[in-house]
Amino acid sequence: MPQFISAAQSPFTTIVGLEVHVQLQTQTKLFCSCSTRFGAAPNTQVCPVCIGLPGSLPVMNRQAFLLAVKAALALDCTIAPFTKWDRKNYFYPDLPKGYQISQFDLPFSSNGTLEVVDPKGAFAPRRVGIVRVHLEEDAGKSLHDETAGTGDTRIDLNRAGTPLCEIVTQPDLRSPQEARAWLNELKLLLEYLSVSDCNMQEGSLRVDANVNLHIPQPDGRMAKTPIVEIKNMNSFRSVERALIYETKRQWGEWQETHAEMGKTPKQTRGWDDPAGVTRAQRHKEESSDYRYFPEPDLVPVTVSFEQLADLRASMGEPPVALRKSLEKRLSISAYDADVLVNQGRAFVDYFEELASILGVGKLASNWMQQDVMRTLKERGDTITSFPIRPAGLANLISRVTAGDFDTSRAREIFAEMLVGGRSAADVIATLGIAFVGDDELISVCREIIAANPKIVADIQGGKEQAAAGFIGHAKKKNPNINPSKVRAMCIELIRAIQ
Repeated sequence: MPQFISAAQSPFTTIVGLEVHVQLQTQTKLFCSCSTRFGAAPNTQVCPVCIGLPGSLPVMNRQAFLLAVKAALALDCTIAPFTKWDRKNYFYPDLPKGYQISQFDLPFSSNGTLEVVDPKGAFAPRRVGIVRVHLEEDAGKSLHDETAGTGDTRIDLNRAGTPLCEIVTQPDLRSPQEARAWLNELKLLLEYLSVSDCNMQEGSLRVDANVNLHIPQPDGRMAKTPIVEIKNMNSFRSVERALIYETKRQWGEWQETHAEMGKTPKQTRGWDDPAGVTRAQRHKEESSDYRYFPEPDLVPVTVSFEQLADLRASMGEPPVALRKSLEKRLSISAYDADVLVNQGRAFVDYFEELASILGVGKLASNWMQQDVMRTLKERGDTITSFPIRPAGLANLISRVTAGDFDTSRAREIFAEMLVGGRSAADVIATLGIAFVGDDELISVCREIIAANPKIVADIQGGKEQAAAGFIGHAKKKNPNINPSKVRAMCIELIRAIQ
């Protein structure tokens, strides 16, 4: 296969569209009262509706519908005042009814958008169109017993009927990196809205990617490779890797057989993560293959302007707007705002309270990104259970700013404050840390200047960095002394001597 070339040098354009299935954060399924709790024993969260017994009738979960509408509003979709349900017919062992209740020609929302921005500048901001957001029920799960060597497949129907929100994008993405970044932005948005926990390990978020290449021809035509849908990707990193591989594969196939490419049908391929390759599965289905028709057991759903207004009011600031807001209000960089917002709404709330008390956004951001984030990672903790509250951390940082002690000493105090949420004042008293006044500082500096003539000579010769040599001597005399103050005072006294 030919070597892959960078996007800047590429003789083709990569075209990517995504289909994202998001499990809505409800207690019960979309059309029955069975639990959606993850991890239950197989086939213990089912009922006649789930398993498609004759005579059983579905009833729509109102909360699932409202959560889906909230997601669509956040994606700037147009909400249809009237929507209906449809049956998507296909046979598969984990679909006991032989059809899936979904939406076809009248989805509840359409024509949205979500922008993705890379604060590091690896790619230009990309506004990705949303074709539609619609609701549907999930199928069950096939369990393939490959390790035992029997090749048996068992069916667990606990997921059957779980509410899914399907988000279908326009083919607006132009690289695997953009696709991964856009998915991260979507996941963050849905988590901010509390629409879904987006846990890919538990199947709460699943992605299918459609990709092909547009290749300009010498005669001005645009040749296109057949669209390939990639399935079986269990992480955003896998999505990126699969798209990189598939781009290479399609380009290599084009170079070898492009004369026949127009005759090749659309294809569905599965991603083999350990092998790092996509493998052919089947020809890609069209909507006509599913024989859609209106669901006769469910009434259409209408949405009023008042309901939409209430949902909008409950949504709060989305991540993309929150980043810009933090930059403007608290004078922090786009990169800092991105890091903070990506930690979640509770983390931003903590940061905003800390910055408000300190009055300096950048200083609050530095402590949040360094000490707080590092501590949370080490402890496997979340900001909501962090033992130091914003007022306590602000008090500690303020004392560093005032010059009571340096940052390294502050981090010792910070570590002790983590034990039981103790105050800075309590820890300072326990450690015996005392403020060093100006008189004592001057006295110590004069003593170490007198005892270190070589350092003095270096400074007098223009090497002010040599003043760092005074710090160790000063710490021996008083461990509470502030190193930065020692350096500044020593230089000032030496200049006075000259």
